[in-house]
Order: sequence, then C-alpha cells, then structure tokens
Amino acid sequence: MEFIRACDDLAGAVSDAVVGMVGTPEAGEFVKMGADGTPTKLIDQVAEDIIVDYFQCHACCRQVISEELGCADMGGEKGTIYLDPVDGTYNAVVGIPFYALSIAYAEEGVVQQGYVRNLATGETFYAIRGQGAFLDGHPIHVSRTALLEESAMSIYGRKFDPTRMFEIARKIRRLRLLGASALELCYVGCGRLDGFIDLRGTLRVTDAAAGLLVCEEAGGTVSDPEGGVLAFPDEVAAGRSLVVTNGVMHNKIIEYLR
Repeated sequence: MEFIRACDDLAGAVSDAVVGMVGTPEAGEFVKMGADGTPTKLIDQVAEDIIVDYFQCHACCRQVISEELGCADMGGEKGTIYLDPVDGTYNAVVGIPFYALSIAYAEEGVVQQGYVRNLATGETFYAIRGQGAFLDGHPIHVSRTALLEESAMSIYGRKFDPTRMFEIARKIRRLRLLGASALELCYVGCGRLDGFIDLRGTLRVTDAAAGLLVCEEAGGTVSDPEGGVLAFPDEVAAGRSLVVTNGVMHNKIIEYLR
C-alpha cells in the first residue's frame, strides 16, 4: 500500500496544481512535442513535472516511462513506473470532467500495482496484483452482462477506416466514447461499461498499464483484437490495439472483429 499512498499524495498535488487551468486556453498551450510523438500541452507538463520530481527525490524506482518525458533514470535499484500525467488532455482543456492521472508500477515487465484517479471528481481506482481492484477503497468487479444486445461499450475505430467496428457497434445497446482510456478501462473494472475496444493501434503502455491491471484484478479479460496475448513495448511511440471485456462476452466480440 506504500505505492498507493504515494500516488494519493501525488494525485492531490497534481489536482491542486492544475485545477485553476482546467477549462482555460492556458491549459492547452503548446509546450513541446512529447516523446510519444504528440503535442505536450501546458497542463500535461505541469502534472508530469510534479510526479517526476517526486520519483527523482525518493529513488523508489529504476526508471519512469512517461508520454511527455519518454524514459528517464530515477536512481532506484529496481522497478519501472508507467506514467500518464493527464490522460484525456482534451477533456481537461475544454472542461469536460473526465481526465485522469494514471500510474503503474512494474517489475521485470509485469505490472504489480496500478492507480488511476479522475482528477475532476476525485474518484480513485487502484489494483494490486493478486489482491483485487478497488474504487475509493471498496472492492469492485466487472459486470455480468452476457448479451451484446444489452451491453454498453466504449469502442474506438481508426479515424479513416471504421469498418472493423461497424458490426459490433450495430449489435451493442449503448456506445460511449468518453475520451480517457485509463478511466474507461477502470469503468469496465467496476461494471459501468461491459467492454472497451480500441482498434486505432495508438494506445500506449502509459495509457493502459494501470487501467488494465484494475480490469484484470476485477475479473475482466484482456487480449489483442485477434484474441491473443496483449504485449506492450517499453516505448511510448509504439501503440497497440486491444479488447477488454467483462469476460463473459469476450469470445463473441473477438468473433465479430474477425
């Protein structure tokens, strides 16, 4: 729980630092091109600086991999932090209350702990491998929805080629695109969504590491779009596609995607 408590402190510091920026043009000011190849906005940089400074001072991990910074040595003996300081930057810039801090801790490539806080509402999801997933300290579990016709899902297709998602989108009952992958993954974990499908090939380890652990520990199923093992490289410029569900409907969704 030491990692989770540290994340709570960091989330509080980040929230205090950015609250005055949210919904203002200042938040969206261009700072630089991030290591992931996308523009870093001022709100991203402010949040990242707070977190990276903390890990540098405490030397509690060997390296931090972040969307803006890339990979940086932190002086610790072991462990990797996967960081997205503000997942859902667009939402934060325009004032939509759905954006998050996402932090995951991994050893030897396996995520051991994950933490996601909605910086707008304070809702906090976390998971510890082998010990379950939690929302504001209470255990969570994926939904038990078994029929696509009764399901609610978040589905992202390629911008100029959405054909692969058409059959699924026509079959499900509710389609939601909320704009912050880390939180959407956690919403599958707590049963608010029955699935999250991202076929863009742009989802990075920093976006997904924490939320995926929350999903898995809450009983969800994770795979690539072919139903195989999902693997992310430690490279923020490399994206992946994925399928995450409550498990009950996973094979049926893979069949539709094929």
